[in-house]
Amino acid sequence: MTMFGKSPGYEYQCLSQKDQLYSDTPGLFSSYAQFTHNHDQRGHSFDYVPKVSQNDFTDKSQGLLSWICNLIVTFLVFLVTFITFPISGWFVLKLVPNYERIVVFRLGRIRPPKGPGVVLVLPLIDQWQKVDLRTRAFNVPPCKVTTKDGGLVSVGADIQFRIWSPVMSVVAVQDLNASTRLTAHNAMMQNLSKKTLREIQTERIKLGEYLGMDMNEMTKPWGLEVDRVELILEGVLREPDGGHSGPLIMPPSVPGLEGLTGPIQQLAMHFLSQSQSQSQTAAPQCSQDTVSFADELRSVSAASVSSVDGLMDVVRSVLSEELVHQVGACYHFQITTDSGQTNNYYMDLTQGRGACGAGVLPGEPDVSLCMSEQDLLAMFQGVLRPFAAYSSGRLRVQGDLNTAMKLETLIKHLKTT
Repeated sequence: MTMFGKSPGYEYQCLSQKDQLYSDTPGLFSSYAQFTHNHDQRGHSFDYVPKVSQNDFTDKSQGLLSWICNLIVTFLVFLVTFITFPISGWFVLKLVPNYERIVVFRLGRIRPPKGPGVVLVLPLIDQWQKVDLRTRAFNVPPCKVTTKDGGLVSVGADIQFRIWSPVMSVVAVQDLNASTRLTAHNAMMQNLSKKTLREIQTERIKLGEYLGMDMNEMTKPWGLEVDRVELILEGVLREPDGGHSGPLIMPPSVPGLEGLTGPIQQLAMHFLSQSQSQSQTAAPQCSQDTVSFADELRSVSAASVSSVDGLMDVVRSVLSEELVHQVGACYHFQITTDSGQTNNYYMDLTQGRGACGAGVLPGEPDVSLCMSEQDLLAMFQGVLRPFAAYSSGRLRVQGDLNTAMKLETLIKHLKTT
């Protein structure tokens, strides 16, 4: 307002990342020079943050009359708080843990972040907000992405992030969580649409790192840092149109190597095959272990079951009261086929001889499992272990993880019979 002095002379610039409070905090944006390089910052949501230099939150644009009024009001509130102490202490003293900070606006103007420990928040003139500095995570729901070579895939992502500047996270964006989710979704769509189907399937780890770097460039003005991005490929909905991308050859899943993708897994399998052949020729006495490992790799091609319905018939034939006593849980499966359809199946191992089949049970299941049709067949054929599938992101569990891992008992029972 003009009555308080120099209203048109505001000078705003982005907040410093290298303040005294967070000078020792590791992160992607620990260098102050990288953030304060000279270029036009207009158009960003943090244009209205007052100039902060070396943790100095003084707003020099404030007029003399406004400064005097603020000083008088603050002094009176301090005086009333001191007179009514210790009663006022219940209202003005806040306990801030080490993983939180308090961002204070005194008479509408930003103050330095406070905490950890016991901090003083004045009544009536201070508005404050707590900011959690711990790492948080969210998932981007699976969405359909058209690849560069004309394919159609369903891809989601798990993202971990943290706040490194509590002041910027409050003043630069209104809804930090919603804005971060929307930014992650848009960045994932834009990045993956420029990749081929083969690159998405074989280089998910590398694409996740690149996606995290792109997200950090967009969320940097919000005081937010993305620590980790893990892409989750739900399935291929449509193959590429032309043949310019070449046929896609995916290496089979090997126990212990499910988390490795692309050339790394192929190289590991190459050395495993060489060591296997050498051990068969040089050490016949160790042929028992070698044959067991080769049979496990060939179990997919040797298995007679090629569909989930056929698998349910096989499981139904081996159900028994002893198996129900060992497992004692009800499972719900959401299976995604190669065509992109989602089918529901159940396994009730809680009463009688147990039951399984297509559909959904009336009651609430103990565990819900989401995976592709090929991964489910591979898991029950013994090629893909349940915990390895869960660790590599090919199996998503809703419920108790220990209960989900009891499926190993059923799988071992199938292999023995």
